[in-house]
Amino acid sequence: MKEYFEGLTDPRQEGKVKHSFIETIMIVICAVIAGCDVWEDIADYCRVKEGWFREVLGLELANGIPSHDTMERIFAMLEPKEFQARFIEWVQHACGKQSREIISVDGKTMRGSGSEGQKPIHMVSAWANKARAVFGQMAVDEKTNEITAVPELLELLDIKGTIITADAMSCQKEIVRKISEKGADYVIGLKDNQPRLRQETEEYYVAAIEAPQFYRHIDRFVTQETGHGRIETREYYLCTDPDFLKLHTEWQNLNSVGMMKSRVVQGEITTEETHYYVSSLVDVEEFSVAARSHWGVENSLHWCLDVTFREDHSRMRKDNTAENFAVVRHIVLNILKNMDDKLSVARRRRRCAYDDAYLQKVLLSVHA
Repeated sequence: MKEYFEGLTDPRQEGKVKHSFIETIMIVICAVIAGCDVWEDIADYCRVKEGWFREVLGLELANGIPSHDTMERIFAMLEPKEFQARFIEWVQHACGKQSREIISVDGKTMRGSGSEGQKPIHMVSAWANKARAVFGQMAVDEKTNEITAVPELLELLDIKGTIITADAMSCQKEIVRKISEKGADYVIGLKDNQPRLRQETEEYYVAAIEAPQFYRHIDRFVTQETGHGRIETREYYLCTDPDFLKLHTEWQNLNSVGMMKSRVVQGEITTEETHYYVSSLVDVEEFSVAARSHWGVENSLHWCLDVTFREDHSRMRKDNTAENFAVVRHIVLNILKNMDDKLSVARRRRRCAYDDAYLQKVLLSVHA
């Protein structure tokens, strides 16, 4: 890992530097792996582990462990886009792109990064469902800016041969064009931000379900899951002849429109939902897997950041700190998710705090 971040530009003034820039980044990452989420705790942990850092990781730490103020200052000054670019280089080497990877793109507002007169940062992330890793991220000032950030993020990633999933906010012609130009497929939610497309799709499927004999270009696939006293049945429909859409030629590589009907029975309560999609896929089973996988970005990434890393409670907001520390959390999450034991991410963090041998195993688990 160290070699991917060694080339980062040190933003500090020459002649006034006491602590190694790259070594500071490395010990901060180790401290966050071990469950530290605020600067004071990070500095305390690093002081306790100073000898271990030297003996096991081979760090020099010529002037000892920097204070928590020094650590915060370094991350406040570090250029976020450069840090994110190095992160992307590292994760694509360390985690690799699996065959027909499904990459879910979604945004999350870091609520603690805002203050009076300063809006919280909205972080758009690309979550690789098979690799179980964050492949990239980009910060924007507001949720609405996610529309412009998604193409920029995709431009940085190697997505050729993958399937990109996204919610309805990303149902934009420019985003679809960028995905297609980079050699990827897509499954994107369709809602009322594209009212004409949404209405035509809904009307088509209502008619098709009532008289299926007249609609030969629709494939159907059904899944059912049971557990915890509930039965969830999902019906997936994929129309591979979207010529009925008046605007379909304006959407690059639009090969199909899909529908998913979900029915959940829990005791005497039954709930039903219907979702629509635009897609470049033509296989209904592949469509069903991609549509279902999009929830992975919520369950495996956003939920974990909130509950395990307490991201929404973080008050790291000085200059570039919030944006850069979000990258650190993603680095740590990728490393911990890479472990093949049966512990939760939270338990792995706690064990790293008191078990040096386990921490070493975690650090070696990602080939970097």
